[in-house]
Amino acid sequence: MLEKGMTAPAFTLPDQDGQPVSLADFSGKKVVLYFYPKDNTPGCSRQAQAFAAAYDDYLAQGAVVIGISRDGQASHRRFADKYSLPFLLLSDPQLQAIQAYGVWQEKKNYGKVTMGVVRTTFLIDEQGCIEHVFTGVKPDTNAGQVLAYLRGEE
Repeated sequence: MLEKGMTAPAFTLPDQDGQPVSLADFSGKKVVLYFYPKDNTPGCSRQAQAFAAAYDDYLAQGAVVIGISRDGQASHRRFADKYSLPFLLLSDPQLQAIQAYGVWQEKKNYGKVTMGVVRTTFLIDEQGCIEHVFTGVKPDTNAGQVLAYLRGEE
């Protein structure tokens, strides 16, 4: 897993509209990069809705929000439309960014071991370095936790 102070790995992935998006596109801005397991699942939906509800607060802090999962562009489009998500969702079916950020890990669910995306959020500073890593995040509190950090409350 990446740590505070490391350079954030570069990536270019398609968004929910099929447009290529690169981390470098956001140079000079803080980036809240959150990795989540799957569109339209209960936890991921709650997490996305929480980021959407706080989106204006993120913009006020000079930060953009980007979600990444393995889901395809069409799935992201449906997910974004269903919940009126104002931020980018990037599709990473080949695990380019998911593996570069170290969030493709073993997961245990009801005694079964599988590989999957471990819910993790990275705060990347204006120079492209990792400012903070939020691990073990909960879908319902992650957006507020990151916003509190940005405001200097944490």
